[in-house]
Amino acid sequence: MILGVVLAGGQATRMGGGDKGLRHVAGKPLLTHVLNRLTPQVAAVALNANGDPARFGSFGVPVLADSLPDYPGPLAGILAGLDWGAQMGASRVVTVAVDTPFFPCDLVSELCDAAGVSGVAVAATQRDGVLQRHPTFGLWPVALRDDLRAALRGGVRKVSHWVDSQHGGLAQFDAVPFDPFFNINTLQDLSVAEGLAGG
Repeated sequence: MILGVVLAGGQATRMGGGDKGLRHVAGKPLLTHVLNRLTPQVAAVALNANGDPARFGSFGVPVLADSLPDYPGPLAGILAGLDWGAQMGASRVVTVAVDTPFFPCDLVSELCDAAGVSGVAVAATQRDGVLQRHPTFGLWPVALRDDLRAALRGGVRKVSHWVDSQHGGLAQFDAVPFDPFFNINTLQDLSVAEGLAGG
């Protein structure tokens, strides 16, 4: 069983704060777009977010807070997802970012096909000969949760560093006509996303 976790623990400082997932694109919250893409690919979905979970009540998914203090970043969200996966009896968890509404509809199957020896895989796109990894879009075995917890306690903060330590595989996706992992960090990005959604 593979579960899905939407990572929404960031503080959206470049957009004036607040929850990016509640910003609207094409008349719907970003979180709705992301849930619509992820839900058909997994057995169940949860949201990793900190603060009052009631603000996400209308979305009908469990809200998982970081288990570590001081917002240590997306690795803490991945850990929260793995702990939830263990409680649910799942073998693996796939994470996606809440600010990336156009990620591939075959993300989970491609990650499974690309998994390395450890079972870890992350998404990547290649354009003009340049390979770009998107490590928040990853497949994570629940069995690695204690390893990840130890890494976080040891000061590891970058997802890519932990992926490299696990010799994770790469699931490569086409970046034409645009990168499906285009993510929204600024108000200008919101306008770009509106155009992509309309197209």
